[in-house]
Amino acid sequence: MRAIGEITEEYGSITAGGKEAFRSFLHAYEGDERKGVVKLCERAKKEIEKIEAEEARTEKMYTFEDKFHAEGYRYICGIDEVGRGPLAGPVVTCAVILPADERILFLNDSKQVKKEKREELYEIIKEKAVSFAVGICSEQTIDEINILQATYEAMRQAIGKLDPQPEILLNDAVKIPNVNVRQIPIIKGDTLSASIAAASIVAKVTRDRMMEEYDRLYPGYGFAKHVGYGTAEHIAALKELGPCPIHRRSFITKFV
Repeated sequence: MRAIGEITEEYGSITAGGKEAFRSFLHAYEGDERKGVVKLCERAKKEIEKIEAEEARTEKMYTFEDKFHAEGYRYICGIDEVGRGPLAGPVVTCAVILPADERILFLNDSKQVKKEKREELYEIIKEKAVSFAVGICSEQTIDEINILQATYEAMRQAIGKLDPQPEILLNDAVKIPNVNVRQIPIIKGDTLSASIAAASIVAKVTRDRMMEEYDRLYPGYGFAKHVGYGTAEHIAALKELGPCPIHRRSFITKFV
């Protein structure tokens, strides 16, 4: 009979192994009546329940994709933006075509996903996507043509970079002008469509990394922390230091 310490160590090694790893652990140790092992088996059962709940939620996230695949569309693209509201930095968009025959767990609106998980999903999406691309419009362009038009332009950039090109677009609420592809605007799409959620996550991670770099270039504003949004800390720094090159002049008129 294995020592409880060894079994505990084994359990720790499978925590990232998924549902089948937990099931194998249960198969091996569920008959062990020692209190420590019983607790580990209870934890394994709870982990399986959590994974199954996430699988069920994820299945719903693919409802739109499954519907349009069934209608004959091969390349279904989700698109989303990050950074419409900040006082500084670019607006970033992403377009993602996910594979039809695979599910990615934990996709959701990027704001509802913790940073560490976003970073993990970013790498998974990059690896598994049929195609993905990012579009960026700078703060200067935002000031010149306004944030809505800059967002549309960044979305068109992202769509134009995709290879293969999409046959249908799933958009988070908006309809993008001057795009010759069928569009399906979905209210709160980043919580309802896996493709839009994936685009939201890639756009968020991309922009956050840009703002971390800007924090090194323009210290004192706290860009790495608030990523350009109008927090009290940011506004106080803006009033004290004045605007830096990445501030949106059209957004900060009441602060400077």
